[in-house]
Amino acid sequence: MKRLLALFTLCLLLAFVNAAQANPDIWKNRGWGKTDFSKATVPFTEILSGGPPKDGIPAIDEPTFAAASDVENISGTEPVIRLELNGEVRAYPLRIMTWHEIVNDTVGGVPVAVTYCPLCNSAIVFERVVDGDETTFGTTGMLRNSDLVMYDRKTETWWQQFTGEAIIGERTGDILKMIPVRVVSFESFRSENPDGKVIQPDLANRPYGVNPYDGYDRRNRPYPFFTGKMPEGINPMARVIVIRDGKSVAAVSLAMVREKKSVDLDGVTVSWSEGVNSALDTRRIADGRDVGAVRVQKGGKDMVHDITFAFAFHAFHPDIAIVN
Repeated sequence: MKRLLALFTLCLLLAFVNAAQANPDIWKNRGWGKTDFSKATVPFTEILSGGPPKDGIPAIDEPTFAAASDVENISGTEPVIRLELNGEVRAYPLRIMTWHEIVNDTVGGVPVAVTYCPLCNSAIVFERVVDGDETTFGTTGMLRNSDLVMYDRKTETWWQQFTGEAIIGERTGDILKMIPVRVVSFESFRSENPDGKVIQPDLANRPYGVNPYDGYDRRNRPYPFFTGKMPEGINPMARVIVIRDGKSVAAVSLAMVREKKSVDLDGVTVSWSEGVNSALDTRRIADGRDVGAVRVQKGGKDMVHDITFAFAFHAFHPDIAIVN
């Protein structure tokens, strides 16, 4: 309880001081001298400090892996991001992603950035290629709409994780290619892919397996990092499935899909199965309540999607109604 109160107080304090510090001159003195702030698609006042400085949440740049059959320190129902490319399959447990948010990797010969924003619960994988040039990504320590703002290390352009769009800097307006992934239970991944690779802890001083935002997804509203409008007709913290089909975006509530087990939306099949812990519920991720796994397919092929909170989807797509 004391920890939650301290976090809430910090959020309020940051919310008050952020507006005054949304200034490129201040940012340049904090390690952003290379970023071209003359180019932007969003107001600087929408960019809030999340607390950590540039790279304060360290991305993993040289990931190491173990075969799934050899991994014994992860509960079977814990969530992992399942990525398969060109016949190579890997898992990125949220117990690790929570503390790093970005993994720069190469899978099946494709350079990728595996990302997870705990405050939005959005797990998205991108090709880390910009205009034909390979790069890597790090964390800015900034948030917009409570979502992770990344930066590429080549131009130090700032990118919105939720949309994959460059919002400030030289590459402003560019959009990263998203790759279909699923969040599944570790046991499901291991049983299907015993030789599949599972990323291993990167730092000795991180409490992997612990959720630093305990109780977060049981709240009725996000932390005060979010200052936008709340969606109507649905709890802002309700999980919604965001379906991305090229430039087309839609969202359906997880609760509805969970009740029906399977939903068809204009040829897109969204299905739900039990057995995956929430990574944002209890202090120990392995004890989190069952929120299940989702699969989104069209024509038998997996589609790009992620499972986020209603407030986040509404913030980025205020004119699109959530199917509820």
